[in-house]
Amino acid sequence: MKAFLKNYRQAPRKVRLVAGLIKGKKVEEAIAMLDFLAKRAGLPIKKLLLSAVANATQMGIEKENLFIKELRVDKGIVMKRMMPAAMGTGHRINKRTSHVTILLAEKVQLVKKEKKEVGKASLKRTVLKRVSPRAALKKK
Repeated sequence: MKAFLKNYRQAPRKVRLVAGLIKGKKVEEAIAMLDFLAKRAGLPIKKLLLSAVANATQMGIEKENLFIKELRVDKGIVMKRMMPAAMGTGHRINKRTSHVTILLAEKVQLVKKEKKEVGKASLKRTVLKRVSPRAALKKK
């Protein structure tokens, strides 16, 4: 239940803002958040999430049980360009890319066991009072 997006043409710093919002959320909740997010990285991450969900359903896992276990944004290649500057010089422009990896996992429902009630008599605790050395000398 993995999906990859390689060489996405946006800086990792900007993509991590979107990734941080949906990390650990249920799939349906994350899709709803990405639909209304005003960030450019929202649409590609949503497409990547839907691709991971399709991979999971192909393996026979229901969409309702899935959550985003890991969403990692790594640095991709950096394209180096030049911008003309004063007096015939040039400044370098770095066009950064991102590698996005998503990992979905299935939430397992735990069955709760009934607890045995313990009588109040067995729950008695002894309370020890701490006495400072000065207070002990004053009493004598």
